[in-house]
Amino acid sequence: MKRIIAALLALTVCLGLGVCGSAAGRIETDGPVNVMVLNGTTGFGMAKLMADAEAGGTAVDYAFSVESDAAVVTAALVNGDCDIAALPTNAASTLYNKSQGGVRLLALNTLGVLYVVANARTVSVESLADLAGLTVYVPAQNPLYQMKALCEAAGVDVTLDDSYAQPADLRTALAAGEVDLAVLPEPMVTIACAANEDLAVMLDLTEQWAEVFPDSPPVQGCVVARTDFVQRCPDAVDAFLAEYGPSIDYLTREPAEAGRLIEQTGVFSNAAVAEKAIPRCNVCFITGEDMRRDMEQFLQILLDVAPGSVGGALPEDDFYYIGK
Repeated sequence: MKRIIAALLALTVCLGLGVCGSAAGRIETDGPVNVMVLNGTTGFGMAKLMADAEAGGTAVDYAFSVESDAAVVTAALVNGDCDIAALPTNAASTLYNKSQGGVRLLALNTLGVLYVVANARTVSVESLADLAGLTVYVPAQNPLYQMKALCEAAGVDVTLDDSYAQPADLRTALAAGEVDLAVLPEPMVTIACAANEDLAVMLDLTEQWAEVFPDSPPVQGCVVARTDFVQRCPDAVDAFLAEYGPSIDYLTREPAEAGRLIEQTGVFSNAAVAEKAIPRCNVCFITGEDMRRDMEQFLQILLDVAPGSVGGALPEDDFYYIGK
């Protein structure tokens, strides 16, 4: 149904409709729509759209930039340098609360991408229970809060160490043998295992999450827009969603070509690694009421274990952009 809606929205765009002004087949805005993408999984689904925009094949004039730090993206949303951006879900909630409703959630783009990876020569883990009494290194922010919620709900007493705050730093430490047990997202899992043949994926935390929280999928990545932009140019927002959905679908339909585009657009530096990681990235395109339900449930879980992780409170109803 979402794909049908997206197709209809795209058709509407091609007929030249738009509140911000329009020409035939083009949504007109007062300058390019500035979109920020995080390098890595949450940005993978944007690569096809970025390539299409570069070729002049989109209904909106976009200006894309790729960032490595979510803090840079949130700052740009606050000061108006960015109109639409990909963010971790908890960062989106925190930004909404801190900016007093300054952003709207447009879509969820990534489900669970976390895996327990360990040196198979020294560590054997077959279930969450096997982590009891161990120290597990976890990147800061979303992965840390998600792992904390999962272990607490499952009754597993584990030490979570976030001294390697960035996934790339933890990946390097794991591959170098400085740590033996870690939680990593894709594509860092693929890179680490390729660099050290002793490493193995022990647990898929998406599967573990489904056992502990069967009614609440782990939604780790999303796309937001500044509230001011949504109010001024709703047709440009709808056009973006109509083009973004097929861009995400392209990943799983054409992983080899998608990997090439991911490298070409700078979303990630290695096409072969991106292609190999795509099947474990759990990309998605969830909008409307389904988006609201999944996001609210996930944020409530994080709020219960670490209130500061979502900005101290659940976002209000106006956080969710349901569309026309």
